[in-house]
Amino acid sequence: MACYQRFVLMLLTLLAASLSKLAFSAGETVDCSTVTALLSACSSFVNYGSPDPSPGSPCCTAMTTLYTISEAVDSKRDVCRCFMDLISTFNSNATAIATLPGFCGVSLGFIIDPNTDCE
Repeated sequence: MACYQRFVLMLLTLLAASLSKLAFSAGETVDCSTVTALLSACSSFVNYGSPDPSPGSPCCTAMTTLYTISEAVDSKRDVCRCFMDLISTFNSNATAIATLPGFCGVSLGFIIDPNTDCE
């Protein structure tokens, strides 16, 4: 089982690294499946509260990738909307999702809160 978990973690890390290389130009939309796939690297923390993400971890690599993707204004709105959908869907895990950028030392340019206006 530990080998399988390491394999999945490695795949998620490679996915995050690959996505971070993508160039998102202004006006290009970010699909929520991309955001969800990246956040899956943080699923242990979001679902169980541990281990805390730390810079360099696959979860923080994913958050850094989201930061890179959201640098364009339109992309930031898309990423924000995806986060709002996620915290609405996974309400009981909203606090954990909201704390991810802080653990990773990243600012996405918006507050992850149900009352955030992504416009």
